[in-house]
Amino acid sequence: MVDDIPPEQSLVAMERKIEALISAAQQLLKENQALRANEQRWQQDRARLIEKNDLARTRVEAMIHRLKSLESQP
Repeated sequence: MVDDIPPEQSLVAMERKIEALISAAQQLLKENQALRANEQRWQQDRARLIEKNDLARTRVEAMIHRLKSLESQP
């Protein structure tokens, strides 16, 4: 059955499939690059949020310490 197709048509069909695969690979590469860029931004945001959280925790702990020291003063 495959032998019934002229070689030129078979070659053209194969070329189209290869072009479609190349196009899909290029699209996936673009998507992958965009995802990696997003991941990098999220990691930077996460690091900033962790830093803010640590700063807030330090401030709250300092306030608690000051309040406790005020309570213990006569």
